[in-house]
Amino acid sequence: MKYEHKAIEPKWQEKWEEAGVFHAEGAESKKPKYFALIEFPYPSGQGLHVGHPRPYTALDVVARKRRMQGYNVLYPIGWDAFGLPAENYAIKNHVHPEGITRDNIQRFSRQIQSLGISFDWSREISTIDPDYYKWTQWIFLQLYKKGLAYKKEMNVNWCTSCKCVLANEEVVNGVCERCGSEVVHKVKSQWMLKITEYAQRLIDDLDLVDYPDRVKAQQKNWIGRSTGAEVDFDTSAGDKLTVYTTRPDTLYGATYMVISPEHPYIEKWADKLSNIAEVREYQAQAARKSDFERTEMAKDKTGVKLQGVTAVNPVTGGEIPIFISDYVLVSYGTGAIMAVPAHDDRDWDFAKKFGLPIIEVVQGGNVQEAAFTDCETGVMVNSGMLDGLTVEEAKKKITAYLEEKGIGHAKVNFKLRDWVFSRQRYWGEPIPMVYCEKCGWVPVPESELPLRLPEVESYEPTDTGESPLAKMTDWVSTACPRCGGPAQRETDTMPQWAGSSWYFLRYMDPHNPDALASKEALEYWSPVDWYNGGMEHTTLHLLYSRFWHKFLYDIGVVPTPEPYAKRTSHGMILGENGEKMSKSRGNVVNPDDIVNEYGADTLRLYEMFIGDFEKSAPWSNNGIKGCRRLVERYWNLQNILCGETGIRPQLEGAFHRTMKKVSEDTEVLKFNTAIAALMALMNDITAQGSITKEELRVFTILLNPFAPHVTEEVWEASSLGQGLVAQQPWPAYDEEKCKEDTLEIVVQIKGKVRARLNVPAGISQEEALALAKAEPKIAEEIGGKAIVKEIYVPGKLVNLVVR
Repeated sequence: MKYEHKAIEPKWQEKWEEAGVFHAEGAESKKPKYFALIEFPYPSGQGLHVGHPRPYTALDVVARKRRMQGYNVLYPIGWDAFGLPAENYAIKNHVHPEGITRDNIQRFSRQIQSLGISFDWSREISTIDPDYYKWTQWIFLQLYKKGLAYKKEMNVNWCTSCKCVLANEEVVNGVCERCGSEVVHKVKSQWMLKITEYAQRLIDDLDLVDYPDRVKAQQKNWIGRSTGAEVDFDTSAGDKLTVYTTRPDTLYGATYMVISPEHPYIEKWADKLSNIAEVREYQAQAARKSDFERTEMAKDKTGVKLQGVTAVNPVTGGEIPIFISDYVLVSYGTGAIMAVPAHDDRDWDFAKKFGLPIIEVVQGGNVQEAAFTDCETGVMVNSGMLDGLTVEEAKKKITAYLEEKGIGHAKVNFKLRDWVFSRQRYWGEPIPMVYCEKCGWVPVPESELPLRLPEVESYEPTDTGESPLAKMTDWVSTACPRCGGPAQRETDTMPQWAGSSWYFLRYMDPHNPDALASKEALEYWSPVDWYNGGMEHTTLHLLYSRFWHKFLYDIGVVPTPEPYAKRTSHGMILGENGEKMSKSRGNVVNPDDIVNEYGADTLRLYEMFIGDFEKSAPWSNNGIKGCRRLVERYWNLQNILCGETGIRPQLEGAFHRTMKKVSEDTEVLKFNTAIAALMALMNDITAQGSITKEELRVFTILLNPFAPHVTEEVWEASSLGQGLVAQQPWPAYDEEKCKEDTLEIVVQIKGKVRARLNVPAGISQEEALALAKAEPKIAEEIGGKAIVKEIYVPGKLVNLVVR
């Protein structure tokens, strides 16, 4: 009897949804809860490729196992549906982005449902639905009321292709994270979110969560906490130029200063600079570079000396020059640095190029040979009051001196910048603010939310850099909510990251019209128990959503300080050529084709068996065929059902070891070894030539999370129990019965394997050595030779050294 996946798989998918098997119970449930979460999928026009189901299937295995363990499981699905790709497609093809987005959602839904993922479709959400983005707008207004949302003229990243502002996190290696186009700088008025207010807590609270070390490290590095001092340098223009430095102990070695090309003092000093034309030209050049290009360590150092304004070193009293250079960013620190070329490689390169003094102030750096060293340890030299002190002693003394003289103070700084929240595009949540000449910026009343996105005729970005909404004068013109006078709506929209910063909360209570979720639902479901996502979102979505959640915690909306108790990350599935799947490389594998030819269970098994879940792995057509053979071998176990009952003594140990292996490996993402254990047990069963109903029942339950369709069919056809496999209790193993009766050890001669022996599990060293020497192959090789050393590693190997 052949396994007909095309008929069987849709049958069970319909039955599961009709019965609501995977619909989570409400907050009134008496069961313990378990909230499993995948990253919010973006429904692109390209549909799924076989890399997408890998994380979905992994958490599906966990979710199915948890239900069998008696948990009320919430494993939801929804759509992060605003964003640039849909808008760019709409512009190119002259269609409305909402239409193409909803078409894409339907396609993604069909593809995901064909895989048998146990999502709770009754809680499906989408960021483009007004009843969803009403609450995104509500959260923005709460941020505004608390002073965490503000508008500011600032230097921003501008994508030359998307024609909109990007946050720093969206610029990767100097290009747009979304489209790969050049990013330049522009000065624009932007809505900002003050994520920097939460910088320290975002670091400290990583101690509260179960995240991989690499995820924690990436977040900490991006936030970039450092300790040092702010120091005021007098200038010949009469202004004080403030710098932030982590090394105030090196002040005596500061021989020049550098300010960012965007520093506001350049405009203030313009009439004092005799080379202002040269300065302007350099500013224009810097504006055409991304922050990545500007801070690239290996690049040639460039700059312009300001002719007409100098600075004064506050501890030496010496006059030092001021330069502008693009390696200093206005967005970091104060936009100005003191340069200590003896102990900083970039400053050294700059000083050598411009012929500037280099003064060693920490003994140990061979500055004459440019042997740069951080000099974190050592003794201060050429440093006046600091001479002879260690670096740490000098830091304390100089900071106290600066504070005493009123020219500086201790300071903790963060590399993290406030979140640029405006986008000059149409396809996003409207920002619920209006501008009144009399009242300034005024929030839209909460009672009027959602502020709906209006229809527009053209989605083209404007030449002025404004949103297409700016052309809609009827929508833009409104009355001020405060004074009733004429006002203008904000025409920028929110970034795609807005809706995805809180989506997990809406899953808890998706149809609530009166709150983003009820207090009862939030109390019951919070926090997310297991969240899986890509490493590429560690400094984007993961950081943003932690910030929003902490804010909601502070205002009493959510009950936990962190949104996710546990986070894991998955590796990509690459093309057969080992490269990332993409249309341009011609190596994309469509899951529809695999499901059609081999079945969803085969695809699921292969994606879990392909290798270490946390590492990337290339697709293999031979591998998928091997997993189809596993499905068929399991299917054919029905043909060898016998009349015996229970689990037979000769298989009892193998069954309990497999129960333990599958149970434990699933919890640590070792799905490949869990499946390998099931394969080994199947070999043991087939070696017996028959299988009992109880053996088939237990094997079916263990296999079900990986291959749910075929197991449900076998369960029903062989009458293995009441209800569905998905509703059965997870098998419990007996630790005593997991112990091996025999084990395999290798026998080596001079470190090279010469034989393998099956020996009793509790064998002594003397017995193991005796059996090894008696093995015919070994006896032949050691015959007539002297054994000079005997090594026994219990339960693993015997090594004989002969001569």
